[in-house]
Amino acid sequence: MALDLGGKTALVTGSTQGIGLAIAATLASAGARVGVNGRSNRSVSRAMEVIRKDVPDADLVAVAADVTTDEGLAGALAVLPAVDILINNLGIFGARPALEIDDAEWRRYFEVNVLTAIRLTRAYLPGMMTAGWGRVQYIASDSAVVIPAEMIHYGVSKTALLGVSRGFAKEARGTGVTVNSIIAGPTHTGGVEDFVYQLVDKDLDWEDAQRQFMKDHRPQSLLERLIEPQEIANMVTYLASPLASATTGAAVRVDGGYVDAILP
Repeated sequence: MALDLGGKTALVTGSTQGIGLAIAATLASAGARVGVNGRSNRSVSRAMEVIRKDVPDADLVAVAADVTTDEGLAGALAVLPAVDILINNLGIFGARPALEIDDAEWRRYFEVNVLTAIRLTRAYLPGMMTAGWGRVQYIASDSAVVIPAEMIHYGVSKTALLGVSRGFAKEARGTGVTVNSIIAGPTHTGGVEDFVYQLVDKDLDWEDAQRQFMKDHRPQSLLERLIEPQEIANMVTYLASPLASATTGAAVRVDGGYVDAILP
């Protein structure tokens, strides 16, 4: 199957590293013009250099803007006033005991992980619906349905994204626009390495630390390893393509599988 996104413009929020960077590179390799987003010109430029090493002819647009703010959102819209593909990847996470999460932290997670995606969807979805084609995706998490005891604020924010995705899919019904979420499992990124070492012995080497983390904190995993960002990016790119025209309102699992049927 050829995933041809030639002539399409995409915006991937938080795409200077990790999952977002892999998604931006894979969309570019499929022929899309891709807006690479980060908070600084330096981080965006560095990410674009990384992408072009693998995709020399990548058509990239620098979107240096903190889209969690009104000013940053306006800046992003000034650079890309319309897109065909919106990937709401930006998010924050971290471990904290449940009873120590104060109101300010709860608000911060909701603002960054949920409201930012909602604002971007409100900005871009109407144009897609008018054009009769578009793709909106939300990078959620298995934490949305298996709330981790060590970061319930993160899990709840991802649960909210599943509802947001389903709701906007209904708003776009019959227009040629699809709206989906990706239930991503624990993924191997630099930030996740830091997170893993918050929960396991910091003296362990990475391979042992990863195995210990999966055994102690994600024991239901069939994969029994962290997922690579490219594996998430492959699914995102398929869902962004014309080949996925009949998939909408869905929560698509890229989580490595679970021993028990605890996810939809």
